[in-house]
Amino acid sequence: MKNIWSLFVIGLLTAVLSACSAPAEKPETGEQWSVEKANEWYEDQGVLIGANYTPRTAINQLEMWQEETFDPETIDQELGWAADLGFNSMRVYLHDLAWKADPEGFIQRVEKFLDIAESHDIGIMFVLFDGVWHPYPEIGEQPEPEPHVHNSGWVQGPSIDVLSDTTQWGYLEDYLKDVMGHFSDDERVQVWDIYNEPDNDNERAYGDINLDNKFEHSLGLLKKSFAWAREVNPSQPITSGLWHGDWSDTDSMSEMDIFMVENSDVITFHCYEGPEIMKERIQALKRYDRPMFVTEYMARPRGSTFENELPILMEHNVGAYNWGFVNGKTQTIYPWDSWDKEYTSEPDPWFHDVLRADGTPYKSSEVELIKKYTSEL
Repeated sequence: MKNIWSLFVIGLLTAVLSACSAPAEKPETGEQWSVEKANEWYEDQGVLIGANYTPRTAINQLEMWQEETFDPETIDQELGWAADLGFNSMRVYLHDLAWKADPEGFIQRVEKFLDIAESHDIGIMFVLFDGVWHPYPEIGEQPEPEPHVHNSGWVQGPSIDVLSDTTQWGYLEDYLKDVMGHFSDDERVQVWDIYNEPDNDNERAYGDINLDNKFEHSLGLLKKSFAWAREVNPSQPITSGLWHGDWSDTDSMSEMDIFMVENSDVITFHCYEGPEIMKERIQALKRYDRPMFVTEYMARPRGSTFENELPILMEHNVGAYNWGFVNGKTQTIYPWDSWDKEYTSEPDPWFHDVLRADGTPYKSSEVELIKKYTSEL
């Protein structure tokens, strides 16, 4: 009897010790990271500096990612230029239609892109959905740029037809979970940006054909997308960025902005208004005690320049992604008002972008400043 009891106790202790020493299983459904976890991640990751990236040969996300126009040679060249500046990250837009048309091929192209980025020691922040510019994207051959017009071919994702019809959101869930799930433990991916400017009404360019009640639809998809992402539970942080309005206190913020900051693991925001507003934005968002990234900035005629803002961002340990890298088919050297004002030649100064198509800098002083700060990381 004693022998039986002894064996039982030994077996029980062995089971307990094995359970204690076994690695914790990943929860099936994640939740917003704690402040402590987010800051520990940022301390390990280090400050991220880079640009919003589309190769010069692509007018939009679809041309970048479709098989016929995917351009690894240009991507390799341009990310080499980015590495020369000391950039350690790029923010890159995906598109649901490119995945829907060819899920397996799309994943393979993203893998190839990440291989190229890794070869240059550059990590990636992927953007899954986008509420900006043309509301009716179409798979296949993309249009040629309209001369001298800012982002004349950029497209929203999903289309407003899908956005306004929840019965079609099933494939959006499949897209998010397939892409995020495939790369959920991939160290080449640094951050997932769920939805860019969801409620942008695109008034200047496409206000006459956009949804009148876009805010309600996009808020619904934003909430669903965060829920889907938490089901995937990636090892990387997820976020969606504030882009307009008053963030000085919760009472001043929209329902969408409150949802974003209360559900993002790291805080992201856009600021094209110059150094004083940048300072105000940073101070307002510090109350969340989370790592911060400005995922869009740098519009020279508005006072949002590298000279004015990189010192501020680095002082406050804020990650920074300027809009645009190499001047190409997106034509974002032209300002937003090119949608309603005619331009016939290169603007002075450029609105966005850092390098000309041959890799030479638009302004050598900017490149020197960028290298100064990246060399200190």
